[in-house]
Amino acid sequence: MNIESFEHRRVVAGDINIHAVIGGSGSPLVLIHGFPQTWWEWRHMMPQLAKRHTVVAVDLRGGGHSEKPQGGYDKHSMASDVHAVMTTLGFTKYAVCGHDIGAMTALALALTQRDAVTHLAVLDASQPGWSRWVQNSHEQKVWHFAFHMKRDLPELLIQGREREYVSAFIYDRAFDHGAHSVDEIDTFARALAQPGNLRGGLEWYRAFPRDHENALVWKEERLSIPVLALGGEHSYGSLIVPMLEEFASNVRGGSVSGCGHWLPEEQPDEVAKQVMQLLSA
Repeated sequence: MNIESFEHRRVVAGDINIHAVIGGSGSPLVLIHGFPQTWWEWRHMMPQLAKRHTVVAVDLRGGGHSEKPQGGYDKHSMASDVHAVMTTLGFTKYAVCGHDIGAMTALALALTQRDAVTHLAVLDASQPGWSRWVQNSHEQKVWHFAFHMKRDLPELLIQGREREYVSAFIYDRAFDHGAHSVDEIDTFARALAQPGNLRGGLEWYRAFPRDHENALVWKEERLSIPVLALGGEHSYGSLIVPMLEEFASNVRGGSVSGCGHWLPEEQPDEVAKQVMQLLSA
């Protein structure tokens, strides 16, 4: 199955429409992207995963072709969007895999929909509620946390310069600079430049204080489902495992070699293999 064979749908999720890309057959798996990307970040993995699973890649609210409401950008609300998509599609139980902001949303989904989520894969993201969340948020490698959380100024500086910002943002965090072509950078930049998407993407960060407060409560009862935690060798690396062990009791994973932050694009074959191994557990 190639990526062009997947079906694009607008799915009603509560009071908004979410864009979803669906293909394959077998047990359901939902993929959740991060910033500054869309469902397209999963393009290399989706055909592999669809050989064994029904794959649903969503655009988060405020991103891609999904709606851009004024609020609801905390990870609990965005997780509720994803759950509504899956139940609307007829899936009462499903696995979830997220990267970056999508990994935060995926963990929130697993923690708040414990009867629905069967497996969780988290790819290279610090997590609200982590014991080192505040310390990590002050480190230089995530300087953009504070910048994106600033009200109004990022929109003023980025608008009209989306391609320059997306290009620098992606290449600064990549180890394999051949993993993103010029055309692919342009694809993400055009998506960010769509009306409402820049504000929506920044609101994902502005919700961090609420996300952290929520996660501190949720983690009091750790997850028991199988969890895969992967970090890029040149990003979070093996630190991702003890991070997720604060939220779950059955965690495996580690560092993905030859990789920076963009695991689904820098090492898609290895990540797809490990996700499929997780889902067979």
